[in-house]
Amino acid sequence: MLEDQTTAVSSPTAWPAAYPRGYAVVDVETTGLARDDRIISAAVYRLDARGEVEDHWYTLVNPERDPGPVWIHGLTSEVLEGAPLFRDVAEEFAARLDGRVLVAHNAVFDWQMIAREYARAQREAPVRQRLCTIALSKELALPLPNHKLESLAAHFGVVQQRAHHALDDARVLAEAFRPSLRAAAAGRVRLPLQECRPLTEWADRPAPRIGAQAGSGGYRPTSWRPARKRPACPYPNPGRYEDGKPLKQGMRVAFSGDTSVERDLLEDRATEAGLHVATSLSRLTSLLVTNDPDSGTSKVVKARQFGTPVVDEAAFGQLLRDVAPADE
Repeated sequence: MLEDQTTAVSSPTAWPAAYPRGYAVVDVETTGLARDDRIISAAVYRLDARGEVEDHWYTLVNPERDPGPVWIHGLTSEVLEGAPLFRDVAEEFAARLDGRVLVAHNAVFDWQMIAREYARAQREAPVRQRLCTIALSKELALPLPNHKLESLAAHFGVVQQRAHHALDDARVLAEAFRPSLRAAAAGRVRLPLQECRPLTEWADRPAPRIGAQAGSGGYRPTSWRPARKRPACPYPNPGRYEDGKPLKQGMRVAFSGDTSVERDLLEDRATEAGLHVATSLSRLTSLLVTNDPDSGTSKVVKARQFGTPVVDEAAFGQLLRDVAPADE
């Protein structure tokens, strides 16, 4: 059962009494999207019940491994070398989260990364509920062209200064969340809160050594991404994805529309997990990933025609954590 995170307000006619009493707007930058990737920077803006900023906090984190897509987050191994380890900032991070609803853009990703870091440190993050601002924008029916943070920010007139910098992303999200929260309160909209279940056990797989991703076929720690052809998937296509079951190596995955995480990075992680990233959709496609299943894109239309399973980006992120090996 969830802990009570609500509080009465002095004027229930002006503000829903069932809304949470405080929020922690979070952004983390990571070495990648897989279950063994690490947090390299984190920021938290603490907000009160009405979305007003109380304070903010930011830290770099030494992942003890290659930093991954430097061209996205800009954090090199040299920058992170003297940063604290996650276990060194875990207590301060926890104090910022304690008793609050975690708010993030594509919150399932941020929560999973945080939960895994705490499990590695043999601790639990004091978070019981999360709120995804993508889900909230859908509840509010905001007229956004896509689900990117920059689009949500532009809708509310929030100016972004450094995209993919944890502190600035958290600031932008906090400023966009405040009017979203007020609109929800005015319309008596039920907030799309989700339960957070901390991990209690963790076993690390061997991590790539620092600098290993700079080699052929891997991440290149540069400020730009060279065009390259993806290697052929070595596994046969096992068929379509079935709801409730894991993805399996060899499955053909196609993407359609905008994503909150860089598309190339999503495709890279799918390829690394043993999936076949398809540029088009056919009867052989195992799964379509899209945040807008009602759009009229050619891939979405074909998915309807062929009966191809469809999941959104957040669900795909969860499935990507544990891809089943190909049948021997």
